Amino acid sequence: MTTEATQLDGMGSQRRSHVCGEVDSSCVGEEVIVAGWVHRRRDHGGVIFVDLRDRNGIVQVVFRPETSPEAHERAGELRSEWVMMVRGVVESRSAETVNARMKTGEVEINVHEVRILNTATPPPFVIEEDSGVDEAVRLRHRVHDLRRPPLQRALTIRHELARAIRSSLSNSGFLEIETPMLARATPEGARDFLVPSRLQAGAFYALPQSPQIMKQLLMVAGFERYFQIARCFRDEDQRADRQLEFTQVDLEMSFVGVEDVLEILEEVTEDSCREAAGVDLPRPFPRMSYADAMDRYGCDRPDTRILLELVDMTDIFSGSEFKAFRGVVDQGGIVKCLPVHDAEEISRSEIDRLEKFVRKELGAKGLGWVRVDAEGEWRSPIAKFLSDAERNAITERSGAKPGSLLFFQADAFDRANAILSRLRIDLGEKLGRTDGREWDALFVVDFPLFERDENGQLGYVHQPFVAPLEEDIPLLATDPEKVRGTHYDVIMNGVELGSGSLRNHRADLQRRILELMGYSEEESEKSFGFMLEALEVGAPPHGGFAFGFDRMVMVLAKADSLRDVVAFPKTQRGQDLLMEAPSPVSPDQLEELSIRVRAAKPD
Repeated sequence: MTTEATQLDGMGSQRRSHVCGEVDSSCVGEEVIVAGWVHRRRDHGGVIFVDLRDRNGIVQVVFRPETSPEAHERAGELRSEWVMMVRGVVESRSAETVNARMKTGEVEINVHEVRILNTATPPPFVIEEDSGVDEAVRLRHRVHDLRRPPLQRALTIRHELARAIRSSLSNSGFLEIETPMLARATPEGARDFLVPSRLQAGAFYALPQSPQIMKQLLMVAGFERYFQIARCFRDEDQRADRQLEFTQVDLEMSFVGVEDVLEILEEVTEDSCREAAGVDLPRPFPRMSYADAMDRYGCDRPDTRILLELVDMTDIFSGSEFKAFRGVVDQGGIVKCLPVHDAEEISRSEIDRLEKFVRKELGAKGLGWVRVDAEGEWRSPIAKFLSDAERNAITERSGAKPGSLLFFQADAFDRANAILSRLRIDLGEKLGRTDGREWDALFVVDFPLFERDENGQLGYVHQPFVAPLEEDIPLLATDPEKVRGTHYDVIMNGVELGSGSLRNHRADLQRRILELMGYSEEESEKSFGFMLEALEVGAPPHGGFAFGFDRMVMVLAKADSLRDVVAFPKTQRGQDLLMEAPSPVSPDQLEELSIRVRAAKPD
């Protein structure tokens, strides 16, 4: 349809005098010019009301035929998400029409002139706090999705966080230095994204999993304090807190110990959270050892606001006649218990649901449970297998009493802890067993340096350059599994914001650690030769950290997924639904790169 009302007007010489969210009672009587998108249009019998939206907020504009017949006529054509500019006078709303939920809810703009800057196809969903549609639809129509308030707020926090981090680290003497996107593939734990070289046929660059090696080289080069808000790439399976490409705040310091690094981490975390989101974190941050975190919470990123804690029962069943638990202990596994007191509201059907949940979603073999009734009797499918001595020991250790419900897992260390840790969070939130704090920041320290894989081979817990605690270095020769690393994590509300450590600045120690992890001398030189050479030219003691920047934004924005704090994210299958990537490329491009594509084998 082409009518005078739908002809597009140029902006002419007029420009905005105010953004929509700034028009308030202080502007009453002023003539203003605002522009934005039609958020909502209502025709009240001759008077047309439009909620006009821009990045800063929404303001109500009113079209009255007696004010401007031409503007009123054009307003009749307006539709959702059309782009327009209006000129009018700010007026106070009548008392009964004030909208106290809006910053601009006390005023409206009486429109004298309207310019239609662009029309729009109907949006695929409403531009509201909750669109009510499937995530795949939102990602396919990401431009519309980005107009919604939650994403606008999240990306604003993202900007403010980056600015605050830069300011805090710059004030502490750090230099921002960029490192390459095209680098050498190194075995750092995750799968690399490879980039073929046109000039060196058959050779490949790797996109950086992190700037780890580069920032250590900068310390060897004498820069002493470096940081970078760096893009990183890992070809891993996706989940709510992981993307193929992500951003991290990377930093490194020379001539430091653990305490020096933790002091900087505490400072930059506090500064940036306050500046970006108005979040005040009490200092100093509590500290917890890895062993304590696993023992009490079943994970190394505990949310300590939840008051439920796990209890180890392994020794109680080391000589038990209950074969289901005794067999696990004999094979080197553990028995862990999650006590939930005053748990009368958890019904038997809810217990059955939890058992199905841990089996199907978490891979548990089952869920043992004991309910202590009002008379102190044990009601449980496993109660008949437990001796009086075992019951007494369980009662004493768990604090069981009438009304208590005890959940058990007997399994390998990692799996038993992971299952009860997840159950702890779910039940703690559902039952309101929290201490009322909105924010929970802490350090987890003293991680083990090594762990054994399923074949019994020693591997690194975090990455191969973590320095051991100095007092544990002799154990490398006698009992390497007991060696603790100088590793530390920052945790916020049960989310790992990032990890760091002191590094091996001596080449001989780095070679020894690589040897323990199964690298031959030839393999060490092939994978890390340039790094080992750098350590031999005068490397200072150094250490650093990498914040998961996207995760920080996710926590501060109280979002459920990284996809809600990244402008153009990938799906769980690694697809960009908006731009339809990845996509095939032309045969000519492949030929130029000396690449031949073979048809994928069917699943």
